[in-house]
Amino acid sequence: MKKKLSFLSVILSAGLIVSACGGGGSEGESGGLKLVEEGQFTTASSGLYKPFSFEEGGNLTGFDIEVGNAIAEEMGLEPNPVTTPFETIIQGLTTNRYDAIIGSLAITNARAEQVSFTDPYYYSGGVIFVREGNTEIKSAEDLKDKKIGVVGQSTYETAAKEYTEDIQYYNSDVVALQDLEIEGRLDAVITADVVGFEAQNTGIKIEMVGEPLWIEKVAIAVRKDDTEMLNQINEALAAIIENGKYEEISNKYFGRNLLETEIEGIEVLE
Repeated sequence: MKKKLSFLSVILSAGLIVSACGGGGSEGESGGLKLVEEGQFTTASSGLYKPFSFEEGGNLTGFDIEVGNAIAEEMGLEPNPVTTPFETIIQGLTTNRYDAIIGSLAITNARAEQVSFTDPYYYSGGVIFVREGNTEIKSAEDLKDKKIGVVGQSTYETAAKEYTEDIQYYNSDVVALQDLEIEGRLDAVITADVVGFEAQNTGIKIEMVGEPLWIEKVAIAVRKDDTEMLNQINEALAAIIENGKYEEISNKYFGRNLLETEIEGIEVLE
């Protein structure tokens, strides 16, 4: 039986008591928030994860970026998205380089020991892509001892290690998928379904095989002790979902609402 997962009801009924946003304060504080830059909501992504965060015409854009901008507006702050390598994105947060991560960071138990996560802002499936015409890999079982491309420190790296020790690391899923297209470079890439589909739309000759390995809940990360930031982001996220702004952004990039996903017997990543 298929199950539709929608987080709008979860977010709106979570029972969190949140503070209302206030005006700019002093010494980097605004509405009770301790900000890296006064009056600005500084958020991090890799900038290499199209269509979520990427550069176009010299500007940083994408689904993650626009969601962050909308949340900043709800919080009464100026959006200030920055880029950083995904491999060290959590370290950058814990050392106060930015206020939050809005960079397609999936919730896992291990990461939750280092940061605090908001309510999820989208669902995504971790899937296998192979070069178009590949007949050797038809399911996850066929990945044994194959050369798999992944982004380091991602949930996809953890999955790849279950099948092989022959792993090629990248700082961009898109670059990994481009390499996959070249015969002899890689046997497979594990990444998000929507990222692979976007690559296909740009003409990269790859195809998805098998069923999604898992569904992951993607959320915004803040520092472990930053309860006020967590509460205000959750409030702002709920607001843009309720007023339709979130769905507008999601439809722009994916033609659907990423908070509503059909699954059938697929594990939810933890």
